[in-house]
Amino acid sequence: MTIFDLVKATEIATYWETLSQDREPYLLTEMFPDDKKLGLDLSYIKGSSGLPCVLKTSAFDVKAIPRERIGFEKLTAEMPFFKESLYIDEALRQELNKVLETGNQAYIEVIVNRIFADEVQLLEAASAARERMRAMAITTGAITLSANGQYYSYDYQMPETHKFSNSSFNSTDYDICAYINSCLDTIEDDTGVRPTRGLVSRAQWNIMKNNTVVSKNIYVLTNGVGTINDNTLRDYLFDQTGVEFVVYSKRYKDENKTTRRFIPDNLVVLFPAGALGRTWFGTTPEESDLMTGSAANVAITDTGVAVTTVKQTDPVNVETKVTMICLPSFEMADQVALIDAST
Repeated sequence: MTIFDLVKATEIATYWETLSQDREPYLLTEMFPDDKKLGLDLSYIKGSSGLPCVLKTSAFDVKAIPRERIGFEKLTAEMPFFKESLYIDEALRQELNKVLETGNQAYIEVIVNRIFADEVQLLEAASAARERMRAMAITTGAITLSANGQYYSYDYQMPETHKFSNSSFNSTDYDICAYINSCLDTIEDDTGVRPTRGLVSRAQWNIMKNNTVVSKNIYVLTNGVGTINDNTLRDYLFDQTGVEFVVYSKRYKDENKTTRRFIPDNLVVLFPAGALGRTWFGTTPEESDLMTGSAANVAITDTGVAVTTVKQTDPVNVETKVTMICLPSFEMADQVALIDAST
């Protein structure tokens, strides 16, 4: 038995999937559920904003009047390719070689699990990359990626009239509910759909929690004196606007190791119920060309992420490679409202 027998793509994928069962999925997965297609190109039909026009009346026994096909556009983009690899740490490999000689299966499993825990950081990174793209789409209406000499830019054509800027929104005495309702009215007037869900960062939520108009409306008898906790504010905002807010505080590190928030501060995102788009996976070269051969061991996890393990002879090691072709579609971009509260 060697490291080549123990560290295989199938085992790493299984380890990751078992690990994922006990972990809360990224929040935006619900709004952009996973799907898969062949190839690199992503095409989808995006509905234009505006209400449906009624069917015209007609006399009997006459030809139907053709209606122009307006209000839809086909968006096409080439999905980005993600790829990184890891080698087994030299010290761990030597430790594994020593325990393999003993035949102690329990100890072997401990070392292999430590190796797998290192290897799945690539799958963690792939998962974070998908959430970052979804977050970019829902918070800006666009995705921009730049790393390793590659640059990708995608514009989902979110209407500029649905991107609201209000430097007074975070003032302590500002009527935030009245302003949120005016934004909701705009989306409903333009699209016929009224957003019912909202996303904010923890910092933005705390600013809203300290709003004196809110506190005075909640604690009328004490002129706003009272403690507003998360549930109190959430219930009040839902009662006043019909929007159910979620505080999303998760963060990630970008390619430069800088920590960033998925939902930036000073931003309120309002969107309707149901899926806003899809997280589309393409077919990686590893899935297309290596799964049926003997050159490498390949397993597919998370709908379309390829895990590949390859034997290396000089130095003797196992390379683990994770590849992904992925891009969200955003069919409901017209129905999202962004409130920029930065001053």
